[in-house]
Amino acid sequence: MALNVPVLEFNWRNDMQSSRLRARYRYIMWFFARTAASVVFWDLLLPRLGLRVLTRRTRSRRYKTIAANFRAMALRMGGVMIKVGQFLSARLDVLPAEITEELSGLQDEVPAEDFEAIRKLAEAEFGMPLEEKFERFEPDPLAAASLGQVHRARLRVNAPEAEEFREVVVKIQRPFIDQLIEVDFSALRRLGGWLHRYEPIRKRVNVPALIDELAVTVQHEIDYLAEGKNAEAFAENFKDRKRVHVPRVAWSHTTKRALTLENVYAIKITDYDAITAAGIDRAEVASVLLDTYLKQIFEDGFFHADPHPGNLFVTPMAATETKKTNWRLTFVDFGMVGTVPENLRDGLRELLIGIGTRDSDRVVKSYQMMGVLLPNADVKLLEQAEAQLFDRFWGKSMSELRKINRAEMAQFAIQFRELMYQMPFQLPHNLLLLGRTVAILSGMCTGLDSDFNIWEELSPYAQKLVADEVGSNWEVWLDEIGELVKQLAALPVQTGRVLTRLERGELSVNAPQVNRQIYHLESAVNRLTGSVIFAAFLFGGVLLYRAGDVLLGYIFWSLSGLTLLWMAFLSRGHSPWR
Repeated sequence: MALNVPVLEFNWRNDMQSSRLRARYRYIMWFFARTAASVVFWDLLLPRLGLRVLTRRTRSRRYKTIAANFRAMALRMGGVMIKVGQFLSARLDVLPAEITEELSGLQDEVPAEDFEAIRKLAEAEFGMPLEEKFERFEPDPLAAASLGQVHRARLRVNAPEAEEFREVVVKIQRPFIDQLIEVDFSALRRLGGWLHRYEPIRKRVNVPALIDELAVTVQHEIDYLAEGKNAEAFAENFKDRKRVHVPRVAWSHTTKRALTLENVYAIKITDYDAITAAGIDRAEVASVLLDTYLKQIFEDGFFHADPHPGNLFVTPMAATETKKTNWRLTFVDFGMVGTVPENLRDGLRELLIGIGTRDSDRVVKSYQMMGVLLPNADVKLLEQAEAQLFDRFWGKSMSELRKINRAEMAQFAIQFRELMYQMPFQLPHNLLLLGRTVAILSGMCTGLDSDFNIWEELSPYAQKLVADEVGSNWEVWLDEIGELVKQLAALPVQTGRVLTRLERGELSVNAPQVNRQIYHLESAVNRLTGSVIFAAFLFGGVLLYRAGDVLLGYIFWSLSGLTLLWMAFLSRGHSPWR
């Protein structure tokens, strides 16, 4: 059956480039086809043939190998593949931990483009040689990424921005990047169409929709005019905060494919020794960093979505009268930004209040407000899991969490991950960006301060949100009191119902773990029965054949083959994607 997604969606420019693009398309398709075949063989076919133990024993190693192979392919090819890896690393809801962990460190670690190719593109954008446009332009790149690279330069004295700043960095797209993006997404859309045909995957995640969302994100990243506007919007949001700095845009030297910014490079936020040597309190940096993102998420609804170490700097300033070194936090690269719609912001606010007040019911309510949970989600089980996490981990610093017994941590992680696999939910793209951002942010804060306590930092902000919510809306008090009164009024009736059902013997307990064990037991019995029947027909056919009854022997062998097919495809199996 033909797929609705076209094989190719791009026009070939010339014979040489066309040949390279076709080879790239075939390579991507072949890589994912091999990977899919391996998953089908190991995780779908072998378990149905009674080899589930072998599949489980090798699963972790196999998934790590798949992720490592993808990471190597992405770094070698660049283009969209690195962005795909970064995107997949945030999909904790649909991918195994072995894959997301391997991909979590994937950055734009690609080789730099040949400078002559960069020069040609830049001069075509500016309409003149680089020597005429800039007083100085360094051929060696400051940084290289999958979609473009950055060079240091100096504005000429007659440039409109020269009175404010002259030292700049110029971000230039890689040649033919638009064609590479079209090729990569053509392959990904076809693969997404294949995956969408598999019902267990289709129930859990809309793969074509995710690919389309990623395509929109990448298209925004290669629009440098939009990135310049993002930088100015971010600067406007933080104009009253002296601790935060954003590079100014040299619009006279900016086009859709070349962006010129004030050079603000300083101490990398992960260069802990240099920060300490500059006399800057790293714990204070961590606190300011988190507070900055809380403002972006809960107040501005607009956040910097790519806070990796190359995009965040600590800039030392002149010492103040207190003799304490002054500094500010500098953000660069606004190609990837996220927005927080009002409904999502309300849900996140509810989530933060729930965490700050250790209210698991409120946390789950926030999931529903954000549209994360689907109607058939087991809300009660999720509330129990959240309550257990609060009881065990709430209030501990990162250093204290590291001292918790590994076995206990693993048990909680497995329990929570199993819950995620059972829950039919899918995260919207803007929430995925936010989740990835917060995960990176948490690692940075812990690196800056090993005793960084996220709970102590979040609690005051949660209390502020509660105070603002109640202080600005007296109806909140009435809602909360009304809800409490309804719960208290219903309590005697509910208690009576439970006692009545208990006396009649009608009380049943919903035990998901028991149900799953019964399900696996039934599957094992089916496989055992099939194995006995298969063996009986197989050896019966051998005996009949040796006794001279060839026709009946063939019939028994045919029946054994049908039994094997029944075991493989019709018996109740357990999908690895459940």
